[in-house]
Amino acid sequence: MSAYIVGALVPIVFTLLLRSSKNVKKRGVPIDVGGEPGYAIRNSRFPSPVETAWEGISTLAELFEQACKQHHDKRLLGTRKLISREVQVTEDGRSFEKVHLGDYEWLTYGKAFEAVCNFASGLVQLGHKKEERVAIFADTREEWFIALQACFRRNVTVVTIYASLGEEALCHSLNETDVTTVICANKELKKLVNISGQLDTVKRVICMDDEIPTSASGRWTITSFADVERMGCENPVVADLPLSADVAVIMYTSGSTGLPKGVMMTHGNVLATVSAVMTIVPGLGSKDVYLAYLPLAHILELAAENLIPAVGGVIGYGAPLTLTDTSSKIKAGTKGDATVLSPTVMAAVPAILDRVREGVRKKVDAKGGLSKKLFDLAYARRLSAINGSWAGAWGLEKLLWNFLVFKKVRAILGGRIRFLLSGGAPLSADTQRFINICLGAPIGQGYGLTETCAGATFSEVDDTSVGRVGSPLPCSFVKLIDWPEGGYLTSDSPMPRGEIVVGGPSVTLGYFKMEEKTKEVYKVDERGMRWFYTGDIGQFHADGCLEIIDRKKDIVKLQHGEYVSLGKVEAALIISTYVDNIMLHADPFHSYCVALVVASQHAVEDWASKQGVAFTDFADLCEKEETVKEVHSSLVQIAKKSRLEKFEIPAKIKLLSTPWTPESGLVTAALKIKREAIRKAFSEDLAKLYTS
Repeated sequence: MSAYIVGALVPIVFTLLLRSSKNVKKRGVPIDVGGEPGYAIRNSRFPSPVETAWEGISTLAELFEQACKQHHDKRLLGTRKLISREVQVTEDGRSFEKVHLGDYEWLTYGKAFEAVCNFASGLVQLGHKKEERVAIFADTREEWFIALQACFRRNVTVVTIYASLGEEALCHSLNETDVTTVICANKELKKLVNISGQLDTVKRVICMDDEIPTSASGRWTITSFADVERMGCENPVVADLPLSADVAVIMYTSGSTGLPKGVMMTHGNVLATVSAVMTIVPGLGSKDVYLAYLPLAHILELAAENLIPAVGGVIGYGAPLTLTDTSSKIKAGTKGDATVLSPTVMAAVPAILDRVREGVRKKVDAKGGLSKKLFDLAYARRLSAINGSWAGAWGLEKLLWNFLVFKKVRAILGGRIRFLLSGGAPLSADTQRFINICLGAPIGQGYGLTETCAGATFSEVDDTSVGRVGSPLPCSFVKLIDWPEGGYLTSDSPMPRGEIVVGGPSVTLGYFKMEEKTKEVYKVDERGMRWFYTGDIGQFHADGCLEIIDRKKDIVKLQHGEYVSLGKVEAALIISTYVDNIMLHADPFHSYCVALVVASQHAVEDWASKQGVAFTDFADLCEKEETVKEVHSSLVQIAKKSRLEKFEIPAKIKLLSTPWTPESGLVTAALKIKREAIRKAFSEDLAKLYTS
């Protein structure tokens, strides 16, 4: 009998200890800083901002060279072999490309370094001068990384451009930075051809693919990537390495509020973030395998791909549309990137994780019966444990559920994921818990911006709370300053609140050729520390962790004086199973809000079939009054659970059947909504919501 008593007491004692440790542990502590008065916090383990984690290393070029020497014969870069490509046509006439991909083919650290040196020398042979800029305009792939490191070895500044960027923004980015050499793939070269007459300074194009479209000939000097490497191999040039203060990258933002801005990042800026993240991810080292599929034009991915080689890890390249066995571009019966690679570490944006959750739920709901009941029971038991209840699934029961239920879910991403890094946007509490339970891996949720090289805060592996973004990274000080107009003060109780200002070595130089805008949001204090004013509103918890609660730019004052935070409301409502995307709209001349809702086809059609609602196609279903009523009712229920004020809840909604994609220009490459573009595209619908 005593054994049973012990078995019952162990989880209770463990829970109590866990709770008491949570109360005690300080993840961030107050710090005295210069500049505008406020409430500042630093990482509890680092009294001063970290600049580099490697002795004698001050640039990304030095970091990569050191890694290649230390791990010369180990695998570094992997790309899957293309076996076949075909176009499938559906019954309604739409065509989709499907690919059959084989195993990964690998470059060792030694061979990768050789390719980097050859490409760097090849740039010189092509006539590219040190003071000229190179633009990399392509999806994430092995050649992207090699080109980046090659430019670093010549101290050539790289302009990064999202592959999904529209023609106007692309032309603006290339002309503003006076780019002379563009490195791109076949697909992006076709885009360049379309705007060739508007490009002022481009002289050379390097195509990552061997097949160069004939329409591109004669406009510029076009050379294949392989030929540049060959030229460099035959005519080697000594490296011209940069200094820490030299600009490594001009990274163009995805342009959610208009034309993209070019953020100037030094080698020291990026190195500080890379060094800081290394101290946060537990046990990161040579056994880790990283699946690279996010855009390298995003600072989150660029920092990650500079970190993994530094610790001796492996990078396998994939793509969002080939990520899993059921991804839209994977030929039926063949394997996705994650299954073949079996990564241990991944970075993700919330939109990707939301899709993983939705995909699992679809499969579970489709099976129904005992399988669904078993999944729901296992999930509820583990959720109870993660939330701190002694009555949840611990120990042997946890192992049992992992084996019986969650093992199949974990196989979706290869079965070996031990850590996920999420950034770029707020991650919903539901998705965070879902990933924690189903993948059995902690999520390090970070907060940062392009302007801070992704550096600001990051949640530690033992922090199981939701809705927060962790304590300051070791490279950053984070300060809250009063914003009286919005009602946020550092003297607020029970938590100090205010605009988030980030300081430290990861804070970038500013915006390229935008001196006035730079002066608005970048400040240097009397102690020489550089600060960036984010425009986000946050509050610090007692343990020094930050929570994002608002955004200055997203606040609209309604007719009767109430303030509505659009982003806050959208973050609360998007967890509805009926919602694929949402944009709240508030007109200052009205007393209520309205919303454009991109409906989740699976969830809405499933509801319709259960209710016996007849429809011809999904667009027809979204127009039906009963459908709009059902989705709106769901949003109202979620809003009440989230304790939104009545004036924050959309009084009317317009259901949309077509997803918002980067190609449509309605969301950025990082899948953030473009408010102005959406308002313009649906101006008539928004007007009708206020007049009908």
